[in-house]
Amino acid sequence: TGKKNLKILASLRGRINDAIICHTLTRVGLDPNMKKPVNKYSLGMRQRLGIAQAIMENPRLLILDEPFNGLDKQGIQHMRELILSLRNQGKTILLASHNAQDIEVLCDTVCEMDSGVLTTVRSASSNPSMLGLPTIR
Repeated sequence: TGKKNLKILASLRGRINDAIICHTLTRVGLDPNMKKPVNKYSLGMRQRLGIAQAIMENPRLLILDEPFNGLDKQGIQHMRELILSLRNQGKTILLASHNAQDIEVLCDTVCEMDSGVLTTVRSASSNPSMLGLPTIR
């Protein structure tokens, strides 16, 4: 199960307990009491579990590669809110995504690469239309 998966990972460092594991699973939108084996998880559920693995020990630096892959519209919104919450807690988040809207919504600084070469470093957009917010004219 997802909970067993996190317990095994947590046992490597011995820093967190069952309550934190359950809280982390709930935080990413997974039921800590779900009995389904991980090999039966959908792609979106596996993505959530991977994010739970990344955040469960409360790291100061979080590296996420395409964190919205496999998530439905509601899951994407849930993860955006979680990432913004982590950012607001002072976490440093390195986010790799091909989705410009995700980058503009979640990032302060944008680094663009082409064929493994850094080509641009800029501030993220404050353009409301990029954020999915209504524009006032």
